[in-house]
Amino acid sequence: MSKSMSRRNEAHVAKPAANRKTLYALAAGTAIVILVGIYFSSQQTSPQPKPGFQEQSAAEHPTAGQPAAGQTGGVRALASVSPFHNFGNISMAAGKVSKVYWIKNISGDPLTISKLYTSCMCTDATLITKAGKKGPFGMPGHGPTPRIEERLAPGETAQVEVVFDPAAHGPAGIGRTDRVTTIENGGGLPLELRFSAMVTP
Repeated sequence: MSKSMSRRNEAHVAKPAANRKTLYALAAGTAIVILVGIYFSSQQTSPQPKPGFQEQSAAEHPTAGQPAAGQTGGVRALASVSPFHNFGNISMAAGKVSKVYWIKNISGDPLTISKLYTSCMCTDATLITKAGKKGPFGMPGHGPTPRIEERLAPGETAQVEVVFDPAAHGPAGIGRTDRVTTIENGGGLPLELRFSAMVTP
């Protein structure tokens, strides 16, 4: 009698344990499927935009090799195909460095560049159009940030010359530096031109 009761007790104990194992296996399987799905969806890459124009130095003719269409995502009317530049290693002792960015009105309507400013007092920017130069403009709060009111016709290009002084912050400025120049315009979203540099003594 005691043997049959013992077997029944063992059977009752074994069933919940088997049920728990089944639930654990189902939960683990579901988690694996979810993780694999997340992994594969994160591996999909978005297509890279095709370059539409070549940048030129400030010394070159302003109308030669002008930009073609830039990226038109969202409500952006002003674009640059190369809005980022890496100066690499630069020395404070060597002095200022500069970069000229091409910008273009990629909308079908005239737009007005209203403001141009930088993210730090160590950087200034000058707008160069067929009408001439305006600037340099710096960081808001470290001098006036006047309205520019420079019009660009549809398809018209201009240049923005950005000058960075690696010695402006003294020894505290050694190391990686990232700065932004912002161009506000009446055609849509502001355009940001960025650069980075590794500042050495």
